[in-house]
Amino acid sequence: MKGIRILVAEDEDKLREIILKYLKKEGYEAFGAANGEEALDLWAEKQPDCIILDVTMPILDGFEVLEEIREIDNVPVIMLTARREENDKIQGFEVGADDYVTKPFSPRELMVRIKALLKRSGVTTTVNDLKVYGISLKPGDRMMTINSQEISLTQKEYEVLLFFVNHQKMVLSREQMLDRIWGFDYEGDMRVVDTTIKRLRKKMEEKGECIQTVRGVGYKFQE
Repeated sequence: MKGIRILVAEDEDKLREIILKYLKKEGYEAFGAANGEEALDLWAEKQPDCIILDVTMPILDGFEVLEEIREIDNVPVIMLTARREENDKIQGFEVGADDYVTKPFSPRELMVRIKALLKRSGVTTTVNDLKVYGISLKPGDRMMTINSQEISLTQKEYEVLLFFVNHQKMVLSREQMLDRIWGFDYEGDMRVVDTTIKRLRKKMEEKGECIQTVRGVGYKFQE
């Protein structure tokens, strides 16, 4: 989980420390906030890859925090709550939560949910090289290896290739890639996706054929 940053926003000190301990044991870079205001400050400063967000917090509650985040960021979010009412869960999903965990819960279960959510969101959860179709990708290093040749990637090229690797054989639309990699607040042209993929294919040489164009929809990554 090298390089994967997770924010834990939880006002119960003991629970927050337990979650942080488990996350660090799993190899994540984890940091905590005790209230909604701290959560927003850390989100802006650290740009985490995933957020664990308690519903009931002082200053700003989890719903308010998530609403502000969702204005410009589609980072994966798991909400924590002691409430069991269906309406609270519905509200969480309506403001953009990806998953919901009701207290009390097992820290191990939370770790499993985090890994599953990161994988669905296109964030790698391994410290080892990713090897697929003769391409080796080093998570966090912006480097791929093809036929023993190391090739440097830009940040966006790396994120696009990693997204493909985590969604092999799935048809991905340009809109999906733009939202996930460039963010909801990106104001540029959608053609930036095509331009980045064109550069990536060129660097991959013959392996660039693994990135297949699906006419009228987007792209698919397969051998």
